[in-house]
Amino acid sequence: MSPAELQALKDPSGLSPEAHALWHVKNGDWDSAHNIAQDIHTKMGSWIHALLHVIEGDQWNADYWFSKAGKPSHGPKEIDKLWDEIAAVVLS
Repeated sequence: MSPAELQALKDPSGLSPEAHALWHVKNGDWDSAHNIAQDIHTKMGSWIHALLHVIEGDQWNADYWFSKAGKPSHGPKEIDKLWDEIAAVVLS
């Protein structure tokens, strides 16, 4: 599955938690995405969690999660690029 196919899905059933969280991001459901991401206790979960806090506008919190993920910080102008980057890794 490609990031574009993930985004176009109508039903996220059967997706990994990581892909499920990303699906919710693209479907405008921040709360559901956050609830899923905070239960993924891996570097990938931290990376997704960072993306969510960038979207929220909480850069300090986002930077904390980027650090936990071992990834460089990104700002709000890079949200779509960051989603694509994370989705490509999750779906590979």
